[in-house]
Amino acid sequence: MNADQASNLIMNPYMTEKTLAILEKENKMVFIVHNNADKYSIKEAVKILYNVNVDTVNTARTIYGKKAFVKFKEDGTARDLATKLGLV
Repeated sequence: MNADQASNLIMNPYMTEKTLAILEKENKMVFIVHNNADKYSIKEAVKILYNVNVDTVNTARTIYGKKAFVKFKEDGTARDLATKLGLV
């Protein structure tokens, strides 16, 4: 997977009060992803785009599209990445 494919797969980060709480407590970030994305490809895309180590990925389909809940291996990574992206 290259950077263009990864950016097409990960549409944008999703931030609400609830996802901010998840970010702080569980070291997870939520992304809106392409409907055909699977967990493995989401994990690879996040690694390529943001240069971080991903632990697990969970997905859910919502009215906003498919969401990916991405948990990072190192503590504080979600907070650092959210700050870097200007979400917090």
